Amino acid sequence: MSKIRVHLFIEGRVQGVFFRAYTQEEAQKRKLTGWVKNLYDGSVEAVFEGEERDVQSMIEWCHSGPPHAFVTDVSVEIEEYGDEFSDFSVRF
Repeated sequence: MSKIRVHLFIEGRVQGVFFRAYTQEEAQKRKLTGWVKNLYDGSVEAVFEGEERDVQSMIEWCHSGPPHAFVTDVSVEIEEYGDEFSDFSVRF
């Protein structure tokens, strides 16, 4: 399997609905590394690294997010895999 890295920007009602905590939990289930954080414009930014199928699964999850989220757009940028993270964290 090949490892990949993606950089996502998630828009909609994605703050105040535990999006970051759920994202961390879902990423850990998939054994992904990286981070997630809220942005000042009300969107969420995330970086995921791991096995391609697990990253793709995470991207799919981000299109709906946790129960009270309402995702309107997910922008995905494929980046060079860096193996720079030891875990998946919530950034502030």
